[in-house]
Parts: sequence; structure tokens; C-alpha cells
Amino acid sequence: METLGKYFIFLGKLFVNTENFKTYFKLTMDECVNIGINSIFLVSLVSFFMGAVTTIQTAYNLISPLIPNYVISLVVRDMTILELAPTIIGVIYAGKVGSSMSSGLGTMRITEQIDALEVMGINSTSYLVLPKILGSLITYPVLVIISGLLNIVGGYLAGTLSGEITPYEYVYGIRYEFNDYTVTFALIKSFVFAFLVSSISSFKGYYTTGGALEVGKASTSAVTQSVIAILLADYLLAQLLL
Repeated sequence: METLGKYFIFLGKLFVNTENFKTYFKLTMDECVNIGINSIFLVSLVSFFMGAVTTIQTAYNLISPLIPNYVISLVVRDMTILELAPTIIGVIYAGKVGSSMSSGLGTMRITEQIDALEVMGINSTSYLVLPKILGSLITYPVLVIISGLLNIVGGYLAGTLSGEITPYEYVYGIRYEFNDYTVTFALIKSFVFAFLVSSISSFKGYYTTGGALEVGKASTSAVTQSVIAILLADYLLAQLLL
């Protein structure tokens, strides 16, 4: 409970003694570029093969003359939008971006760069962490949209090239009884996960004490706690919004 209270106080400090808009805009854009450019290759690669494997495995489990082939792509579509794109990519995001945020802030803490900012009268929490959270809120939903599209493309290529489903059946299944609320739900999840990963990772890094070994421990702890938070939030959002 003490750590939870410290976390909420940490979040409250983000909006106290803030800098001007121009400063935050530049820092946030830097974070967007850093997060997006450094993550897009891994997200794209994982998403493409995730869609391909999901299609092949779904086709393997739906061998029946009573089930039309377009059901394969329908299942892939719903799995991609509801779970694979926002949640699985969220776990990868925590491992890559979250650990980077935590280790970066941890290194600044142990080298007394954060203390130097405080001495100059700058609210280091707001100056260093708020742009990371805003950058994450802007970038992660975009990564989820790219992931969803590449999942579908990967499934299409794997399904049609292996002969499990025809191009017409795949496209028909993707469009069959499409509920656009699922996209809204996926985007809500992406915003929540982006906030959890960036805020928890920053919190762990900001309060790092000790030396280089402790920075590594803080980074590992940030990833672990971010993944647990994602899974809990995933369950709660599914219960509340579906």
C-alpha cells in the first residue's frame, strides 16, 4: 500500500510547477520519435508472423465440412482486434520501451542528473516523466493499429499461399458481420496500457537507488509490474466494456 500511495503522489507531481507548453511539446515529440522509430520494426515483425500462425492454427482446428472456410479469417480478425494487437503487443512494448524508460531514468538518478534539475528549480518529475507518458499515449495506439493491419496481412498471405483459404473467402470473413465497436474497445485498451507501462516504468526508474546493478533490477521490476498491470487491466476492461 505504501508503494501504491507513493505511485499516486508521483503521478500528482506531474502537474505541479510545470514548464511552458513549447518545452513539453518538443520533449513529447522527441519521445514519440524515439518510441515509434525504435519499436516499429519489432512490432511489425511480431504482428506479421502472429497473424500468419494464428491463421494456420485456426485452419487446423476448424477442419469440418459443416464450417465454411471464411470462419478462419473471421476468427483471426476478432482475435487480432480484441486481444493480439493491443495486449500481446502491450507485453512486448513493456519489455522494450518500459525497460528503456526505467533504465534511462535510473541512470539519471544514480548519476545525480535528477538532483541537478531539482537544484535548478525544475520539477524533475514533470519535466522528465510527463513527456514520456504523453509520447506513449500518442505512439502506442498507432503501433496497435499498425499491428492489427499486419496481423491481417500476415494471415492473408499464410492462408492463401498454403491453400487453407481462398483470397475471396479470407476477405469475406474479414468483412462478415464486422462490429466496429471492437476497434473502439481495442483503442481504449491501447490508451490504458500505454499509460500503465510508461507511468510504472518511469516510477521504478525515478526512485532507483544505488548503482548500476540497482538500475538493472529496477528495469526488470518495471517490466514485470507493467505486464501484471496490463493483464489485470485487460481482464477488468473486458468485464466492464464487453
